[in-house]
Amino acid sequence: MEMGYASGASFSWGQNESTGQASAEELRLMLELTRRVFGGIGAHLRQAILGRDDVIELVLVALLADGHVLLEDYPGSGKTTLAKALGRSIQSEKTEFPTFRRIQFTPDLLPSDITGVSVFQPQTGTFSFNPGPVFTHLLLADEINRTPPKVQAAMLEAMGEKQVTADGRLYPLDDLFFVIATQNPLDVTGTYPLPTPQLDRFLFKIPMNYIDRESEMEVLALQLKNARIARPTLDPVSREDILSCRKAIARGVQVSMPIREALVDLAQEIRRDRRVLQGISTRSLVLALPALQARAAIHGRDYVSPEDVQKLGPYLFCHRMERAPGSPNAEVLFRETSRAPLERLVQSLRNGGASIAPPARSPQR
Repeated sequence: MEMGYASGASFSWGQNESTGQASAEELRLMLELTRRVFGGIGAHLRQAILGRDDVIELVLVALLADGHVLLEDYPGSGKTTLAKALGRSIQSEKTEFPTFRRIQFTPDLLPSDITGVSVFQPQTGTFSFNPGPVFTHLLLADEINRTPPKVQAAMLEAMGEKQVTADGRLYPLDDLFFVIATQNPLDVTGTYPLPTPQLDRFLFKIPMNYIDRESEMEVLALQLKNARIARPTLDPVSREDILSCRKAIARGVQVSMPIREALVDLAQEIRRDRRVLQGISTRSLVLALPALQARAAIHGRDYVSPEDVQKLGPYLFCHRMERAPGSPNAEVLFRETSRAPLERLVQSLRNGGASIAPPARSPQR
């Protein structure tokens, strides 16, 4: 079993043959790799955007969980800066895929403007496929709600299956394919609200409020400083490290039975609430698992805790609930419906009737 790890190398993962669990050394390497990836990309993002540490963590959790993010933001809140910094922080040897692409969604956009188009070549008498901007590692879908549903639908296959179908042929996207989409919560004139199937493709919906006064003062000071002194250059994180980190987290971070029961109970509570017309789907619970695992690993744990469910729950489930007219906003509804399942989970742990931490790991043989 290969246990060595170096930046850019493949993370080799093994399990104890008798227990099916990873050894203590393998878990140490998994957490070290997570710290390396999270710290390296996080340094790029915090250098580019201030006062958004919570948003940065959520975006990186989604990246490590192989999900996509919808940012609901105000103009000038830093979403493009964040996406570009994320693109600069990733290095890839796959030159056929650019690291970062941006699509400015408009009412006259066509699906082929996103996925690509077949062009006739008169020299050979054949058609050749010109890939669209979705063929990238990181895609910024700016103001995605300003384009018609048929164009929004063109993103569904790419986001859900990591492939594009054109002229009856399948074209695979990169394994790292990650979408950051934005929409303005204020100016809704002439927009096309995202349908529920499209919203369900996003792991998180993250509202970006204005930063606090101290952070705004720091932004102005940093802008003046950067006009005189160049920012230090930071090393990028390799695409291979991110993909290895995803696999290591999925295999190494435990999701105990009490946590899974709490998730199912939470879904049942939301569906039974009369103020909710459409509850969260089973797929949303499946997608929640890698997100909870990623947050646990980022915080140095090899198991998911109730805190992970409480912190990520609003971003995971609120945009998947369809509320009845006159009901409170989705975040208030989630807090009210999740209170009982989370309290039962915490109480069972206090009483010693359940455990969320895995048993002691065996040392590396």
